[in-house]
Amino acid sequence: MFARLARVVVKHPWLTLLTWAVAWVAIVFLSPTLKTESDQGEFLPSSYEAVQAAELAKKAFPQQADATTLIVVKRSDGGQLTAADSAKISQAAQALTAKKYPTVQGFLTGPQTMAPKRDLQLITVPMKGMSPEEQTKQSEAVKDIRKDLPGVLGSGLTAKVGGDVATFTDNEDSFQTSLVLVSVGTFVLIIGLILLIFRAPIAAVLPIIVIMLTEAMANGLIGAASRLLDFTGDDSLQIIMTIVLFGIGADYYLFVLFRYRERLRAGDDKKTAMVVAMERVGEVIASAAAAIAVTFLVLMLASFGIFAAWGPSLAIGVLVMGITSLTVFPAIVSLLGPAVFWPSKSWKRQPRARVSAGLGRLVGRRPALVALVSGALLAALAVGAVGFKSDYDFQASFPDNTESARAMKEMQSAFPAGLTKPVQVYLQSENGQPIPKQTIESFRQQARSLPGVGGVQPAQPSPDGKVVQVDLLLKQNPVSNDSINLVKDELRPAAHKITPEGTRMLVGGETAIYGDINKVVNRDLSVILPVAGVLIALILLLLLRSVVAPLYLVPAVLLGFAATMGAAVYVFQGLLGQAGEIFHLPIMLYLFVLAIGTDYNILMTARLREEAKEGRDPRGAAALAVQHGGPTVAAAGLILAGTFSVMLVAEVSMLQQMGFSIAMGIALSAFVMSVFLVPGVTALIGHRAWWPGYRARPVPAGKADPEEEFAGSGARA
Repeated sequence: MFARLARVVVKHPWLTLLTWAVAWVAIVFLSPTLKTESDQGEFLPSSYEAVQAAELAKKAFPQQADATTLIVVKRSDGGQLTAADSAKISQAAQALTAKKYPTVQGFLTGPQTMAPKRDLQLITVPMKGMSPEEQTKQSEAVKDIRKDLPGVLGSGLTAKVGGDVATFTDNEDSFQTSLVLVSVGTFVLIIGLILLIFRAPIAAVLPIIVIMLTEAMANGLIGAASRLLDFTGDDSLQIIMTIVLFGIGADYYLFVLFRYRERLRAGDDKKTAMVVAMERVGEVIASAAAAIAVTFLVLMLASFGIFAAWGPSLAIGVLVMGITSLTVFPAIVSLLGPAVFWPSKSWKRQPRARVSAGLGRLVGRRPALVALVSGALLAALAVGAVGFKSDYDFQASFPDNTESARAMKEMQSAFPAGLTKPVQVYLQSENGQPIPKQTIESFRQQARSLPGVGGVQPAQPSPDGKVVQVDLLLKQNPVSNDSINLVKDELRPAAHKITPEGTRMLVGGETAIYGDINKVVNRDLSVILPVAGVLIALILLLLLRSVVAPLYLVPAVLLGFAATMGAAVYVFQGLLGQAGEIFHLPIMLYLFVLAIGTDYNILMTARLREEAKEGRDPRGAAALAVQHGGPTVAAAGLILAGTFSVMLVAEVSMLQQMGFSIAMGIALSAFVMSVFLVPGVTALIGHRAWWPGYRARPVPAGKADPEEEFAGSGARA
């Protein structure tokens, strides 16, 4: 099939490119845009209590703020605030209210916002709006408020602006810088590495252009699919899509180019070389793209909306990249011919390939030792995964020298830690009558003794009195792992036990939302990983025509996933002493290690099968597969791992965690699992690994003896 497709593409390259260009224009310019949502709670299923609490709040308190900014006011000399100071702060709040900043509902302060030690006073700034446009206006409002504060406060008082909106505003540049670093790093690594391998500028620049065009086409199709399947993406989807497509696009491009160069060296003309190359590598690309796409589609089984949206989006991107790799890349390269390697002449010469040949000899002669050592390394790292802890404190991952970070520290030193993110308890009347004041007050008094509660705010009845909000202030950081578990496992059940008679209780707020996210993420992982493993096994079974090989290939991939998790735990929770890893790190590793790491396994196992089908003994086949396939796997893995390692220079620690963990996972998949573990195990199992797919045939007359060939220094690619 792939030979026929290659012949059509190579025979009609201009028609192939014209057809693709017409499709590109139609899709890019006519497709709708994917809608995005930034609030994590919006992606939770409606059956979770925190979501039900948020929905009740929207109905009962329609004027309630969507976000809150907090202004921390202190005396310039660090002393206690006087009554005159407090009056000046109230006047400043009134003056700021009169300026009518966009999205700002007002500036609220008073004696109730004075710290117990009277060393600071808060001005609360409720804001409306959740859309990207409104969030931009909120950031602009924060910047304007900071400019105006010195003028309205006068001498003797200083102020810092904090809260979620201010934090986002302060760290937006850090995020943008990090994204630019990743993008530029991706381009530099792809171009630099391909230049190093082929010494050809055309070969280095070509994939960048094609992948960028492919991403635009994929985004158009994703927008159309979002309307059809009714899903919404989050703000991180675009950067994930970019990294996925550049990673697998560079992989597939290298698969094609290495095999094409191999056939040119064998004496084929430029057209024949491409047909033969695609006949060999087309099945690998199609199988790898299918495996990754299916693995991504499994995310549609997730209850958490973010993951469910990532599934079809990334699957579409991968399939489009796979089709591009099977058509556009071969068409362009077949037109260019050997000129793609200009000005270098090295493509004509057989390289010595000392490193890959040496590794091949090692695997071929000592498969048991290689399999044991590589497997033990992965297993030792995987043990660390048992200690994995989720971390939901995004504030702690940002730089601590910004104004919002300093404001937060001052606030936490003066008030209960939970002031900025209270646990919101809603009492709803069950008889349709207003809830009596004595009932509310009795509940407030009992709530003071709930686990982890450091304070109870005054009750806020709805206009009709049928719903009451009571905010509970936690003693600890409200988004720490301990607080999230406390609310989920202790506070919420204890609160329900003291629900006043005649009322229905819902416990919400950001801490409760993260607790529910913790539940749904754990549930999703327990469903996604087994299903993905089964589907990957089926794809490998179809590709290899073997029921034996998937039995050790899939566990190897899962072991690599666990080893990556363990490495992250050892480094961040152990060596660096951090509270945990970002809560969605397991899913990120699923995307990039379990899914994309399967690419390298498929490439290596396909080469192992190819060498075995030529009649070579299992050890000779393993040695030649590592010698010939190892450089391709190493180059592809180096590009993708290097791309993520660029994130280590970001100022945001959660990006550093993602960068290190995913780079480590890709490196383990490429350099440990695919080069050592899988070939070693395959050599030990022997021809039974391919049962019942084929029968080994003897080496044709005139070919080198397998042992002699893999011991030599020549290389095909």
